Parts: sequence; C-alpha cells; structure tokens
Amino acid sequence: MPSTLHETLIEMFRERPALAAEVLTGPFGVSVPTFDQALASSSDLSAVMSTEYRADAVITFLSQGEPVHAVIVEVQLGPIEKKRRSWPAYVANLHSRLGCPVQLLIVCPGASIARQCAEPIVVSEPGLSLTALVLGPDAVPVVTDSVTARRNPELTILSALAHARTKRHRAPVLEAFLAGLDIFDQEHAELYADVVLAALPKAARAHLEVLMTTTPHRYQSDFARRYFAQGEARGEARAVLAVLEARGIDISEEARERIADCADIDQLDVWIRRAATVTKADELFA
Repeated sequence: MPSTLHETLIEMFRERPALAAEVLTGPFGVSVPTFDQALASSSDLSAVMSTEYRADAVITFLSQGEPVHAVIVEVQLGPIEKKRRSWPAYVANLHSRLGCPVQLLIVCPGASIARQCAEPIVVSEPGLSLTALVLGPDAVPVVTDSVTARRNPELTILSALAHARTKRHRAPVLEAFLAGLDIFDQEHAELYADVVLAALPKAARAHLEVLMTTTPHRYQSDFARRYFAQGEARGEARAVLAVLEARGIDISEEARERIADCADIDQLDVWIRRAATVTKADELFA
C-alpha cells in the first residue's frame, strides 16, 4: 500500500503540473519546449489488449492545444526491480499516444534507491535503453533562504526531505522549509509539515519542532504559529472531553462538536476547570 509520503509527493505534481518543468529545467538543466498549459493527464498507460500499466502521475505540456512534451512522474521509496520492467512500457505507450518526446522522472528521497533508479534499463541490444532522470538527494537543490523557498515551495519540501538529515545543512534547510510553507493554504501546509516531520530522523525532527514551537525564534513562520496553536487547542479540547468522560457525564454530539471545534485556548482552559465540577455537559457553556 502506498505510504503517506509517496502519495504526498505525487500530489505535489498533480496540484501544480508546471513543477515538472521546473524540475527538468532546474536540477537537470533539460530544455523543455515553450508551452502555454501544463496538465496532469490520465496516469493509465496501458496499451490496448495489454497488461495494465499505471504511473504515479503524467504531466503533459501543451502549446496551442497540442502536446509538445510529456513527463511521467514516479515516486520510488522501495525496491525497484518490478518497476524497472514496467518503466520502458510506460514511456513507449505514452509516446505512442501523444507523439511527442516523453521523459521519465523518478522522485526518490533515498540515496541508495536513487542510485539504482539512475542505472540505464537495457531493453534490447544494440541501442535501445531507457535512462530516467532521478530526483534523488544529490540532484535536489539545497534551499536555505526564505526568498527561494517562497518562490519554489515544492522544491523546498524536497530539499528538507533530502538534506535536513545532515547536520551541516539541517538548520538553514529547515528554516527555509518553514518559510516555504507560508505559501500554501492551511490544509496543504499542515499535510506537508506532518509528512516531513514523520519522514525525518529523530535529530532533524526534534530540530524542526524547536523551530516551530519557540515563539521568540526569528525563523518561526506564520504557518508554524498557526500549526502548533491548533495542535495545542486540539489537546486542550481532548482534555475537556476526557475529564467529562472520566466523571461519567453524558456528552451530546452537539456539545462534543462545540468543544472539539474550539480554537480559543483561554476558553478551553475555562472549560477544563468547569469540567471538574459540572453535573451536565451543557453547564460548561454557561
């Protein structure tokens, strides 16, 4: 079953298909034809009367409505042997469908898997092989300043995943990561923060949590303040409900929702104190 990290990395390309062009022209220096539209296309790359082939994401670049370039995006976090047999079919089938150049881009946060993905896939001898562009730790740019982070927030997320593991880059990379999160809406910013926190090793995760929770810290972003304020509110709401439940007091669905949805820490503190003495849940709100 695909992991949350796997699905989140795919979603970044689906949400903003032009990201694929930025990756090709940036880290890889690949020339992409001029286009006026980038679309996340169907990921079904099966040929008629053939085995089903389904890529993680397919990005098609259009000029005046016609495809001029396409990128198959694959996120690879684990063993690749079966995928290496499928990837040439992905490229061939999409090329047959669109009639334009097709590139295979593999996003791979792990260095050892990235090296395996970068090895050419020999289809036949002589002369027919497929070499993917692999966005592994060595290819991901080290983003350390807030201006670049806000201009390229998705690459900044990849930078945090790739480079925050090393002590040398940890602090500036995570500071830039927080700055980049301010560009996203709250839902996506929370998702990316959760995924990066879960994916980082213990030392890097602890460093990021300090940056996000230390109010005087000069790098704390607007998002970080909202993220942990909401987290604190959820904890306080759970405490209110826990006290009521421990005392055997019935809680209506309406009251439960009102408590759970409250984001006012001061109000929740009042409710926690009242929860220790009330005889009915509704008395909390008096």
